[in-house]
Amino acid sequence: MFMAALLVTYDLRNPGQDYKDFHEVIKSYPWIELSESSYGIATSSSPDTVWERLQPYTDANDSVAIIRLTRPYQGWHNQPVWDFLNKNVQ
Repeated sequence: MFMAALLVTYDLRNPGQDYKDFHEVIKSYPWIELSESSYGIATSSSPDTVWERLQPYTDANDSVAIIRLTRPYQGWHNQPVWDFLNKNVQ
């Protein structure tokens, strides 16, 4: 089974809404937090499939993008992020 790394980035804009289930879907995959509103996940699922799982926990004023990560990549981050990327990004 081919595993890929996907970037899940979002702005959840409904103050007071409980997004716990949204985050539980993300954390059902092997994951790493990249920033306050972006995660890397390792999965054999397509971005469409991940979106189908997340969409029920969003509303019309939220924004979500799910993007397949590829090499090369660069930046400055902590070691666990680099370990996740080096292991999961093809």
